[in-house]
Amino acid sequence: MNQEITAPKLQSLVNALMLRDELSHEERTLIEGMAMRRKIVRKGDELVAQHSQPSESCIVVKGFTAREVLLDDGKRQITALHIPGDFVDLHAFLLKVMDHSVVALTDCEVGYVPHRELLRVIDRSPHLGRLFWLSTVIDGAIQRAWITSSGRRSATAHLGHLICELYLRLSAADLARDGRFSFPVPQSELADALGFSLVHVNRTLQELRATGFVTWKGSAITITDFDGLAALSQFDPTYLNLIRLPR
Repeated sequence: MNQEITAPKLQSLVNALMLRDELSHEERTLIEGMAMRRKIVRKGDELVAQHSQPSESCIVVKGFTAREVLLDDGKRQITALHIPGDFVDLHAFLLKVMDHSVVALTDCEVGYVPHRELLRVIDRSPHLGRLFWLSTVIDGAIQRAWITSSGRRSATAHLGHLICELYLRLSAADLARDGRFSFPVPQSELADALGFSLVHVNRTLQELRATGFVTWKGSAITITDFDGLAALSQFDPTYLNLIRLPR
């Protein structure tokens, strides 16, 4: 189902951008007025196909999505998680051919912005162009943090690091507060993101709960001691660039 997305639906994107720099009224109007088609996608549906050549970029409006790389033997690795307000394939505007796919981890609402529309917005506001570029730079920084977790952190620290990251990213989009957020993603897909077996994920969750820093019931996660969890996970939020500076 396709239809236009109204301005309030892009508030998560505006919130995340305004956390990192000021937006003028004209710039907010440009974002809210971007031409795009709305699509409701179901859990497991592909938003962007590997090896495709997109002519538009996809922004998450509701739900959780993931970048994934599929191997010939059917195994997959989730290489990134995306939340409302994220452009999941903004880099395709320049790369042209996708080397991975993007899949819905939950039922989602997304918007597809034609590349010609992105060009129009960037031509009208080079500053917005820099902020869109910043989002892809932050994607790269998150990737480095994930590689470091995978290679050097203990399993408990790896999972704790991911929880700290998700909480701050969701807070930036005004989708989490007071240490609480919803993460309705099954353990099997969490395993694909962490590079763990399902048994290993379950054991690591038990170990993390035992610290007292986190409670995790169903999709509801509560961080009861963020500083303690951050210390355990060696979490430094610098890579998320959660500071307001002129760009």
